[in-house]
Amino acid sequence: MDGESIGNCPFSQRLFMILWLKGVVFNVTTVDLKRKPADLHNLAPGTHPPFLTFNGEVKTDINKIEEFLEETLAPPKYPKLAAKHRESNTAGIDIFSKFSAYIKNTKQQDNAALEKGLTKALKKLDDYLSNPLPEEIDTNKTQEEKVSKRKFLDGDELTLSDCNLLPKLHVVKIVTKKYRNYEFPTEMTGLWRYLKNAYARDEFTNTCAADKEIEQAYADVAKRLSKS
Repeated sequence: MDGESIGNCPFSQRLFMILWLKGVVFNVTTVDLKRKPADLHNLAPGTHPPFLTFNGEVKTDINKIEEFLEETLAPPKYPKLAAKHRESNTAGIDIFSKFSAYIKNTKQQDNAALEKGLTKALKKLDDYLSNPLPEEIDTNKTQEEKVSKRKFLDGDELTLSDCNLLPKLHVVKIVTKKYRNYEFPTEMTGLWRYLKNAYARDEFTNTCAADKEIEQAYADVAKRLSKS
């Protein structure tokens, strides 16, 4: 809002988190997109940041940038951040699209169904976080008795899958509360445990935009509900 602070961009935050977790020292220069510098415009015409330039090549696809960072900043110097379990990469995959439909809706009569759709997507994530990963299962116990105690999607360490999901989940949490008075259900204990662990990590909290910044970004997107 002030043209200087970190604005609402979960994709930039995803890359900040990756670089931080890799242990890379980096500078952050914010860009006021209303007054985009000419050199930025010339680098990747028609695209919004984030994008990456390396040896004269420009990458604009966020997934390709992530792949590049994981391959280039590799062991032994940098830690590997890829998730071990394939399911960790797709957990919560439909939350942001359900949230977008819910928050952009203007029709009062459609609100309940769209809210239900978002809750269902969150429940799917909660189930994944609550069910133990194979390495957590004690063979002496039945699986039914056991609830996962892991901190993040793929275990007790943050991985690329968390860098992708957490910034979006944070936006959903802030925006739905502000504009729809919707809160993540308290019974979703797996989801709340996950968020609590995330908010305890500098890599996440120090790369988040301020709540007001996120609310402002959605001020025009979050439509008022009307009966017509």
